[in-house]
Amino acid sequence: GAAHEVPPGSRSAPEAPSGSRSAHQAPPGSRSGHQAPPGRGAAHEAPAALTERELDVLGLVASGRTNREIGAALHISEHTVARHVGNIFTKLGVASRTAASAYAYEHGLVGKPQRK
Repeated sequence: GAAHEVPPGSRSAPEAPSGSRSAHQAPPGSRSGHQAPPGRGAAHEAPAALTERELDVLGLVASGRTNREIGAALHISEHTVARHVGNIFTKLGVASRTAASAYAYEHGLVGKPQRK
């Protein structure tokens, strides 16, 4: 008997959970981006997937450096640079240094190109 005498809304009001549920359901419905091709969606989230070292390598690739020059600058082997470049291509969904560089500039991963 006594448990039923709790005034409505004083403890567990049914409105709160349903309200939070509908708020939780709203964002997925409003995101039309989920229908994007896998390459686009994966590329959009790629920057977070790049390691700090891959971002370093990408910045140097975007500045026009060769693997040998990147290796010398970062004190790693040319083979390791090539491995990083391959991983970057895979994560960004690109097939060339030019495309990786363009992606880096478009997404603010590296500074603006220097023009003289």
